[in-house]
Amino acid sequence: MAKRIKVLSIGSLGKKNQISPFRLEQGESLKKRGFDIKYFNIKGRGILGYLKNLPRLIYIIKTNNHDLIHAHYGLSGMLSVLQRKLPVVITFHGSDIWRPYVRKISLIASYLSNWNIFISKTLENHAAGFRKENSIVIPCGVDLKKSFPIDKTNARKSLGMNKKDKYVLFSSSFSKKIKNYPLAKKAMEYIPEANLIELKEYTKEEVNYLMNACDVLLVTSFNESGPLVVKEAMACNLSIVSTKVGDVQEVISDTEGCYLVSYKPKDVAEKIKMALDFGKRTNGREKIKNYEITLIAERIKNIYYKIINK
Repeated sequence: MAKRIKVLSIGSLGKKNQISPFRLEQGESLKKRGFDIKYFNIKGRGILGYLKNLPRLIYIIKTNNHDLIHAHYGLSGMLSVLQRKLPVVITFHGSDIWRPYVRKISLIASYLSNWNIFISKTLENHAAGFRKENSIVIPCGVDLKKSFPIDKTNARKSLGMNKKDKYVLFSSSFSKKIKNYPLAKKAMEYIPEANLIELKEYTKEEVNYLMNACDVLLVTSFNESGPLVVKEAMACNLSIVSTKVGDVQEVISDTEGCYLVSYKPKDVAEKIKMALDFGKRTNGREKIKNYEITLIAERIKNIYYKIINK
């Protein structure tokens, strides 16, 4: 029987001290492909907060037989490359490259790692100066078993939503500045008959119900790399109105009922109205199959084997 490759997944915890869903889903998918995935969770914030985790990381490496480290985000990557025993893969997700201070740290980490993964071509293009040897674009995958179409009437009934109203689902919390809620708010002033719903503090199952209950997903972000929420909406056949950020243009492509917009409120409002007038579900799920998490896990699996067999 072949030896199971042991991977240490490193990343920070969310506000509720939970592992990010994309990290968990990726890890679980890799487990099904014969990998032993363990999670090392960062305690603390900022570069100094991350560095305080180094003694604990070194201890875990010494007392376990891990084969490699997969770090998510640049600061986690920097922490990971400070130990020199195990090879390191770093996935850069966006904020670690867009934000100037973190970008400098991420750039250094990219030269000390064994492989670098960028979650979109746009992000890779923006990573000027980063080490591009042994680097690849691999988007975050979407779990089609967790994001799937449900009858709209049943979804609304489960969430207590009016079956006749129009609902626009905002892509994130209103308080996240990078998501640009003020633009969404101004655009919605032109559409008083529709309700804007904040995507905040919902479980994965509830998000799936919301996407099936709503009429449109609205993304007004200033910056994104490969927004998973767009892929999840596509998997639910939900119409999408989005600014041209990250890989959104590539993901929605020519999907009928999905629209790219500028940062002008009237333009956003017009596209929302077009999506509402579209009045049916899209064929987004059919077009998102190449982003299915099992296919993404296969690509990551190939990177792991390249490192281990080198």
